[in-house]
This record gives sequence, structure tokens and C-alpha cells, in this order.
Amino acid sequence: MSYTGDVEVGGDPDVRELPGLTITKIAVGPYDNNAYLLRCAATGERLLIDAANEAPRLLDLVGDGPLARIVTTHRHQDHWMALSELVKATGAPVVAHPFDVEALPEPVAEQVEHGDTVQVGEVSLEVIHLRGHTPGSIALLYEAGGDAGGEAAGGPHLFTGDSLFPGGVGNTWGDAARFKQLLSDVEERVFDRLPDTTWFYPGHGKDSTLGRERPALPEWRSRGW
Repeated sequence: MSYTGDVEVGGDPDVRELPGLTITKIAVGPYDNNAYLLRCAATGERLLIDAANEAPRLLDLVGDGPLARIVTTHRHQDHWMALSELVKATGAPVVAHPFDVEALPEPVAEQVEHGDTVQVGEVSLEVIHLRGHTPGSIALLYEAGGDAGGEAAGGPHLFTGDSLFPGGVGNTWGDAARFKQLLSDVEERVFDRLPDTTWFYPGHGKDSTLGRERPALPEWRSRGW
């Protein structure tokens, strides 16, 4: 497997070919944000996760194909600095959870809740609401054949925004209630449901798998952040 997910601001994107879907990861902006372009293999339709920064680079990444949607994983500004420019250039509708829409600079055409699906061509992405980092933080799940074939089947794959990283859940700024909520959602809606082969793609930094992170869950719980 040539894909590593290790990208740098100003560097080349990394591309992963999955059954039915191509994922292109790029790092942008002063906070090393990750943006992900998903392309349906059957239709060529594209979806962008987090128009974070550097609109010209993101537009080059999108190319001439149809951009069906721009999903914003949560309200924090570093994840939508290029959103208005992308919307203006492509006309793509914005997707976000209703709890975070008021903080975004563009109208949200599709408000999604836990269990909803977002389409890109023939591919369905399931919305997983992960409360705590922000009220409306969401992850997107691509099953891609589930666990039956392991990595050969290409799945599952989970785009986690700032709710889950290698080494822990997202920042809750010392708020014990928010941390408890986020860790509970991540455990119940992600780790308790999905197999260890699940590869996840965070909003900053390197990727990981649930199997790699699962043994550390008791440590995360005890440290409280």
C-alpha cells in the first residue's frame, strides 16, 4: 500500500484508491489542517471535507469535475477559512450539523444529523455525531465492504474532523463534562461499533486505525483529556 496519509503544508497530496472511492488528502494553512477530496469511481462526482484554507490549492485539487458538496465537520474557523471562495467558485452546497451552522460564513443547504447519509455519486457516507469538541461535530463513515476483507476490501474508513486523533479525542479545553461526552460518543459510536481495521482520517496530522488506538482508551479515560 503506497498511501501513508503523511502530508505537509505546501507538499504534495496523498492519494488512496478504494473500492468505489478515491481519497485525496492535502494539508493546508497555518494550523496544518487536513482537507479531503472524495471522488466516486463510478460517476466522477466529488465531495470536499473541510474547505480549511488555501482556496487556490483546494480548487486545483477539485479540478474540473463536478463538486457535489462541501462538508464542514465542525464550526471552528480553521476548518472553513476557504469555504466562501470554494462556494463562489464551484456553487457546491454546504453540509454541516445544525448545532454548528450559525458559526459558518455560508448558508448550509444540507443540515445533517446522526445517522443521516451524505452522497457523493453512488457512494453513501454515514454521518456520526460526536458531541464535545463542538456541539455539532460530525464524522463521516465509508463502509467500503466492512471488515469482511480487511484492508483488501478497503474499509471501513472514517473521517473524524477534530473529534478523534492518534493519541486521543479532540480538545475540550479542560471541561470535564464535554470531555466525558466526547469520549462516550467516540467509544459508543465508533470503537464499540467499528472493527480494528477501520482507518480514520483526522482534521490535523497523521491517520491511524481503531486497532492501533483501542488499547489506549483506558488511559484516555483516566487522564481526562
